Amino acid sequence: MKIMVTGANGQLGNALKRELENDKDIEAIYTDADTLDITDTVALNRFFEDNPVDMVVNCAAYTAVDRAESDDLKAAAINTGAVGNLGQAAAKHGIKVIHISTDYVFSGENFRPYEENDEPYPQSIYGRTKLEGEGLLMSFSNKAMIIRTAWLYSEFGNNFVKTMLRLANERDEINVVADQIGTPTYAGDLAHAIHQVMRHETWKPGIYHFTNEGVASWYDFTKAIFELTGKKTKVNPIRTSQYPTPAKRPLYSVLSKEKIKRTYGVDIPYWRDSLQRCLKMINN
Repeated sequence: MKIMVTGANGQLGNALKRELENDKDIEAIYTDADTLDITDTVALNRFFEDNPVDMVVNCAAYTAVDRAESDDLKAAAINTGAVGNLGQAAAKHGIKVIHISTDYVFSGENFRPYEENDEPYPQSIYGRTKLEGEGLLMSFSNKAMIIRTAWLYSEFGNNFVKTMLRLANERDEINVVADQIGTPTYAGDLAHAIHQVMRHETWKPGIYHFTNEGVASWYDFTKAIFELTGKKTKVNPIRTSQYPTPAKRPLYSVLSKEKIKRTYGVDIPYWRDSLQRCLKMINN
């Protein structure tokens, strides 16, 4: 199988590189904005003509949630327009697509895990552009799979875990929001799930959810990071209203994973166990 991974220099892209490096049955082409502009339909179609692939994994995204509120055109170009371009080009060339989306497509007002067919209602420009990208992709391609995830972190790039570790070295105490509830998701586990989907004997397009198992607040997440690394920084729980941001965050964004487990036999680790594995990688 020959695949292309977009956004290959990001957290998930790097995790996929490591996940797939020993799979001799998969030949991967890794691209990022500096090697392929997926907002350019001509360049995208030319790429597929020159490099025939069986599948695209789209990890490219505009993920600066707060900046998107004032940079909506760029967010829309990457999160919506480029995804539509991939859908059109994939349909034209007979290519399967796995596209990564987000919990931000939901309002965050539920208090049970969101299922794939729950009504989306994004509260931010980031969430809206991601939802519109999902719609465009599905309208163009009948071979597309969308995997929504949440609270992604890894040993690669910048993320919440690394920020908290840095702050622990700089401060005696920090304030962390305790009333936003979700599930921390290790990029290595998501990469492994994508690999399992690729290797599965059947291909069932549609929308799926993937995060690690369990539930936490950002406060819980921070406490676990410090406990597992022996940091003594005091963590104070605060409300969302005490930490205003340009973009509204979902207060509750736990995602149900039953569909991907049932369809593809994906085994999902508990979030604290995965956090421990990631922290070992960071320390190494």
